[in-house]
Amino acid sequence: MSEVVLSSLDAGVLTLTLNRPEALNALNKEMTRALRDAMEAAARDREVGAVIITGAGRAFCAGADLKDVAARREAGERDLGDDLRTNYTPMIRAIRACPKPVIAALNGTAAGAGLSVALACDLRIAAAGTALIVVFVRVGLVPDAGSLFFLTRMLGLSKATELAMSGDPLTVEDAHKLGLVAAVIPPEQLMTAAMERARRFNDGPRQTYALIKHALERALDLDLEQTMELESQLQSVAAETADAKEAIQAFLEKRRPQFGRASGLTP
Repeated sequence: MSEVVLSSLDAGVLTLTLNRPEALNALNKEMTRALRDAMEAAARDREVGAVIITGAGRAFCAGADLKDVAARREAGERDLGDDLRTNYTPMIRAIRACPKPVIAALNGTAAGAGLSVALACDLRIAAAGTALIVVFVRVGLVPDAGSLFFLTRMLGLSKATELAMSGDPLTVEDAHKLGLVAAVIPPEQLMTAAMERARRFNDGPRQTYALIKHALERALDLDLEQTMELESQLQSVAAETADAKEAIQAFLEKRRPQFGRASGLTP
């Protein structure tokens, strides 16, 4: 794998580290493709039960590398929309499509498209002092890489509008109150906390997690009746998985379930 994204697998937990610390892990073409490839590989790898995405150095990700953008504009790549379609959209799609739980361990600032990467994950654990910034307006651009989708659905139109139009930082403490962040952790304990959460996922019902992720994604665009029908259909599938059968048997036998290492489902 490219050195701009480091990979480490430990007892079923894959840690992907954005590795351009000198640039605050700003995203360039190489990094977006490396992260996309790593997430697609994780989705297929039966040994991977959960994924952590974090950053090297003092930031999670400062967003798009504007120096890289400017250089490519000088070389003739002037359409930022094409850049998004080619590089950023596939990366975000790969994070969302992964059937394994994905945790963003925010070790520092998450801004712009870097915030989009964090929001695309299933949950976020952040170091105290971290700032989340919808930074696009500061450089005359609109939120992208999924930010419009995630922010409006997670925060509602009013708060999403405030953050997008002001470009003001959101403290991690306020993000926690708003539900964007699951936990705020002392910086020196961040990766330990993220690994503990990821290991619980790794030891849990992987087939069930895949179905839950699929259901939640679909439910965003359905009304109540459609959602209840989706629940009925997926429950029929879930009940026949090895995960559900083992969990029910363990309940009856008054013991902890021992889940297998199924790689997840693609409903």
